[in-house]
Amino acid sequence: MESLPISTPHCRVERDGHVVVVTMDRPEARNALSSDMLIGLASAWAYVSAEPSVRVAVLTGAQGTFCAGADLKAMGRPPQDPEVQARGAKIADYHWKGLLRADLPTKPIISAVEGHAVAGGTELLVGTDLRVVAESATLGLFEARRALFPMGGSAIRLPRQIPYCHAMDLLLTGRAVTAAEALSMGLVNRVVPDGQALPEALKLAADVAASGPLAVQAILRAYRDTLGLPEPEALKVSDELGWPVIGSEDAKEGTLAFREKRPPVYRGR
Repeated sequence: MESLPISTPHCRVERDGHVVVVTMDRPEARNALSSDMLIGLASAWAYVSAEPSVRVAVLTGAQGTFCAGADLKAMGRPPQDPEVQARGAKIADYHWKGLLRADLPTKPIISAVEGHAVAGGTELLVGTDLRVVAESATLGLFEARRALFPMGGSAIRLPRQIPYCHAMDLLLTGRAVTAAEALSMGLVNRVVPDGQALPEALKLAADVAASGPLAVQAILRAYRDTLGLPEPEALKVSDELGWPVIGSEDAKEGTLAFREKRPPVYRGR
């Protein structure tokens, strides 16, 4: 796997073909968020969107933990690395971009969760599109229990993603949730044995990367661009996004590959 120069001391960004793997790497603090990490995350998401040959990203945490949420002191301190500090100064609202609250990537993100994914860690998970969680992982939005507010967007997003009563249970009680319960709520896609979240997420990423990239990106955008619209208006947006995909070279290749009983070779055109 190729290490990308946009990595920071608390965030490793690597690439393997069409897949980018982003690792929150501050294990001594259970990968709690720092300014260093958020700048790395924001840089990674911008790269995923801008690089045409990237089709999907995987977000995970180092050494058996996803993310224990915000470290307010570390988030308030500038990075020690002058290059990272200068990069952060050029990224407007890097905190929100890193947390997947603003400027979501145009490509899907898969979260691979081991250990704790709580508070800001669960907020990051809620910002991803597909979610693989180890069976002993712990999730939860603890903010209300601490008289705080989930500023990453979960108060808005969670009731749109899972049934209202489940969302309010998580948001209002601030209790911890097991992987099995998160699966039963529809909060995550798959629960796997401990240590297998990243390998399983990479398999899922390979499946996404094998799909037509124009189709995948249009499907994501159709969902995001039609939130809150009445169905007739939403269908107009869907048509505007869908017809160019139907007429693309990739669509012709997909049909031809099916007829010829071979894997398709998509070029994003």
